[in-house]
Amino acid sequence: MNVIRFSDLVAAGKVAGQRVFIRADLNVPQDDAGQITEDTRIRASIPCIELALKAGAAVMVTSHLGRPTEGEFKPEDSLAPVAKRMSELLGREVPVVANWVDGVTVAPGQLVLLENCRVNKGEKKNDETLAKKMAGLCDIYVNDAFGTAHRAEGTTYGIAQFAKIACAGPLLAAEIDAITKALAQPKRPLVAIVAGSKVSTKLTILKALSEKVDGLIVGGGIANTFMLAAGLKIGKSLAEPDLVAEATAVIAAMKARGAAVPIPVDVVVAKRFAADAEAVIKAAADVADDDLILDIGPKTAAMLAEQLKSAGTIVWNGPVGVFEFDAFAKGTETIARAIADSSAFSIAGGGDTLAAIAKYGIEKDVGYISTGGGAFLEILEGKTLPAFEILARRAQG
Repeated sequence: MNVIRFSDLVAAGKVAGQRVFIRADLNVPQDDAGQITEDTRIRASIPCIELALKAGAAVMVTSHLGRPTEGEFKPEDSLAPVAKRMSELLGREVPVVANWVDGVTVAPGQLVLLENCRVNKGEKKNDETLAKKMAGLCDIYVNDAFGTAHRAEGTTYGIAQFAKIACAGPLLAAEIDAITKALAQPKRPLVAIVAGSKVSTKLTILKALSEKVDGLIVGGGIANTFMLAAGLKIGKSLAEPDLVAEATAVIAAMKARGAAVPIPVDVVVAKRFAADAEAVIKAAADVADDDLILDIGPKTAAMLAEQLKSAGTIVWNGPVGVFEFDAFAKGTETIARAIADSSAFSIAGGGDTLAAIAKYGIEKDVGYISTGGGAFLEILEGKTLPAFEILARRAQG
């Protein structure tokens, strides 16, 4: 995908003295007291900001935070806690500017954080008047917010239509490169792991991937539905019996291409869903009516790990068991370690997947960790994201 890259503009000396508007994703979790509990997104936004400042630009950064009501600013919607953390990371004061749509005063070498963009009327609906006003604030618009790339909003799409120059920041560019490497030009075999509680939320992804991957590993509640499709009993496990026909169709689509959806040969079950429940390993054919399947068994995990070790590219979305409970975490840990040990290019995304990567400390062994939840899933579905589409269009001139 051809987009203008902000790093290329900097390298060409086209940023000095320019007004640069960066749309970052600073939507971080906070506790009831307004303290930030996890700052990955803020840390991920720093390289783009530093790049702009070092290039001598007048820098404006904005993001959404939470779900504010448009036109009604409340103190809890403020980016002030983000500014505080950002100033610690940058070692400089980061002033927060409210009511900024009609004009911002910022000089080259200066940085301001523009208050929560979702408070602006018309942001979510991508109002053209708002988009044109925002575009008028800058010489260069930089989208560095992959987490919102699947939404066509004022600060993610509209401003890119009307700004003099619209480009991708380093974080967004890295996502484009990783996605291209994993899905558009993958080294084969391409193996995808799609896990989670429901087939219904991932059905379009499973269908899209079944047309391009060489191996499709399903886990969690999704695997239970596929076990039903394979004629196995799953007791009282989480599943969607009404989607068995769809699961069967995915298995058939893969088989027609000489590929497979491995069905678990053994599972870890319990009588109740609890961290202290007794974990019992059973053959997949021996699940009792009152059993809950909470993880894949060791034979299944070893079989899948072997498949991952010989992969050329791995796409990972979702843990394969209830990894939050140690007794039911072995399957996910085995998969995680196999991905870490594999020489394949791996790309991982989704909140639970990132939590598993952090739990097993394999961050450095995953080729690329995606910062976007919904955006990552839409890419796997084969959709073109609005933010990518407009930046590609603007790159054509």
